[in-house]
Amino acid sequence: MTEQQIQSKRIKELEALGYYVIKLIRTNKNGIPDIIAIPPNSDVLFSEVKSAKGKLSKLQEYRIKELQTFGFKTEVYKGPDPDGGPKEKRD
Repeated sequence: MTEQQIQSKRIKELEALGYYVIKLIRTNKNGIPDIIAIPPNSDVLFSEVKSAKGKLSKLQEYRIKELQTFGFKTEVYKGPDPDGGPKEKRD
């Protein structure tokens, strides 16, 4: 089996056990493991970062709702408003 096939098999196993599984492709941390498996209702925060006027795509909206159904905390973190509004916003 190739490493990719082994990863796919392991992802299916973990999902069958109820984990929310993320296959990492590129991260800001060298050497981080390939897969994150998070049990439901874990104290995990998923943060989507947008500019002050940025909008979520339909896929991002779907993923945020999906994560919330697993009991995870989510936020949309917005940067400074160029028109002088609040410097940051969390939803």
